[in-house]
Amino acid sequence: MLLRTFLILCFFSSSLFAESAKEYDLVIVGGTPAGITAAIAAARNGRTVALLERTAHVGGLPTNGLGATDIGTRGTTAGLFGEFVRRIRAYYVEHYGENSQQVVDCSDGYHFEPKVAEKILLGMLAEQPGIEVRLRRQFDAEPENVTFANGRIAAVNVIDVASGAHESVKGKVFIDATYEGDLAAAAGALYRLGREDRREFNEATAGRLYAAWASPLGPGSTGLGDNAVQAYNYRLTLTRAENRVPVAKPATYRRDEYVSLIEDIRLNREASPRPPAPQRARNLGRILVLTPMPNGKTDANNQHAAFLSTDLPEENWPWPTSSWDWRDRFAKRLRDYTLGLLWFCQNDPELPADFRAACSEWGFARDEFEDNGNFPRQVYVREGRRITGEYLFTAHDALPVEKGKRAPLHRDSIAASHYSLDSHAVRKREPGRVHLDGMFSWGTVPYTIPFGVMVPKNVEGLLVPVAVSATHVGLSTLRMEPCWMSLGEAAGSAAHLSLAEGVVPRQVNIAALQRELLDRHAVLIYFRDLAPGNPAFEAAEVLGLRGAIEDWTVRPEAPIDATVAAAWRAALELPPAPAPAADAHMTRGEYLAQLWKEWAR
Repeated sequence: MLLRTFLILCFFSSSLFAESAKEYDLVIVGGTPAGITAAIAAARNGRTVALLERTAHVGGLPTNGLGATDIGTRGTTAGLFGEFVRRIRAYYVEHYGENSQQVVDCSDGYHFEPKVAEKILLGMLAEQPGIEVRLRRQFDAEPENVTFANGRIAAVNVIDVASGAHESVKGKVFIDATYEGDLAAAAGALYRLGREDRREFNEATAGRLYAAWASPLGPGSTGLGDNAVQAYNYRLTLTRAENRVPVAKPATYRRDEYVSLIEDIRLNREASPRPPAPQRARNLGRILVLTPMPNGKTDANNQHAAFLSTDLPEENWPWPTSSWDWRDRFAKRLRDYTLGLLWFCQNDPELPADFRAACSEWGFARDEFEDNGNFPRQVYVREGRRITGEYLFTAHDALPVEKGKRAPLHRDSIAASHYSLDSHAVRKREPGRVHLDGMFSWGTVPYTIPFGVMVPKNVEGLLVPVAVSATHVGLSTLRMEPCWMSLGEAAGSAAHLSLAEGVVPRQVNIAALQRELLDRHAVLIYFRDLAPGNPAFEAAEVLGLRGAIEDWTVRPEAPIDATVAAAWRAALELPPAPAPAADAHMTRGEYLAQLWKEWAR
């Protein structure tokens, strides 16, 4: 018996030693799009990367039904996200032809089928030597799963879901790319949960609020903070095509959860100042936002104007800080709720017959999520923990300083983005309220994002590009996948530079990081008339962040003015030089290209 015990201990000791013998330059927890772009950015600089993902698939929400890219202004976000979009379009061109309906429906690569998104992301990962993708590796947010050495993270412990074996993964720099902020929390990072009070940061949509869709705040909007978390759902891939799989009634079906829809549909009533348009008042569009995808599929999301849709408010509040056992139970509950809603709309005899018939045309796409009953594998976690970072992003960082102007400039910007301040509900239907508590959409302008949002204040060796430092309202615009992909790329590049410079990530040279990102065609500040690849782009980006180009346009074809040329040189801290001769006919774009060569040296 003693011999057997000794041999078992030797086996596990040797296994753990073998696991910890290899030290990666970068260890990433979370195979989300941000985790993938972080891995690629580091690997393209020759770094070794371990990418740890709990499920059997990488790609997060874009590979799980979120095929309608959430972006306010196309071109605001580029870099690896832009490369992903171009590859999506190229895929449809290659497989169906330039003039095909599939290419039209992919909307220049911004709309895609989940299986295509996964194929593209896997291809991008496979091209980079040095990236080791470990699937079905579960990280539990417990302090004992993080090892520190010399004041910084040195290793994380994960479980091989298939075998149950424990593995230790050593690294020099770590990135938490989880939607929940699990690694940051386990490492002891401070974080926020729930909604801030409106008075704390003077954010108009903070705290408790009720607003009919696209309307001013209604009665009961106290603005008081609480622990509420905006609702999660599944982004469904539905179709009416021949590959349609019928919706099955779940074993846990509870009709009482859906009966309020009957009167809403009978009275043509929604949480909106106007009644539903006739074309969706009597079909599935009444409860779902259906965005066309290639090959007759749709990205089916929660219907914001409805009192009842695929979101399941309140019940998800524990998710951010719960164990995976609890999360898995909630995921099952949410799946059954969603299936029950669809089955109700297609079959309940008290619903109008034409509504049931229109809804019954839809089913799941047979060629998606084939290992999961054609149902998405991942819950749409819109918001988890939010770290306490070197900079706290609030609503004001995405709003213009005055009408027609930009949002506040961040000189240390490592990404630009644009989407509305946008939150889903936090509570279920309440009698007498104009809408569900917590749902809002508030217009913004393209904005800059400072490096400090992903640097936790009290943990070294860690970057957090998803569960960033923001208020609930601030995160409501940052939480879109293009933005997270851009922040992930910046985190991967910063990890590389921290190793190259021999400093912790918070101390990386921001100018060097910005040059690295600009070389990779990232956008740090948005201009309407200038995009990556233009010779004037890099210098204009740096000057824009320094406030030397205040307008939304650069006008690269216009002649350069001597006064402007001098101001630009001063902003870049370059020595004075003779102004361009008037008869030289140099354009602003040509002068910017010249300045970049001089400054980048």
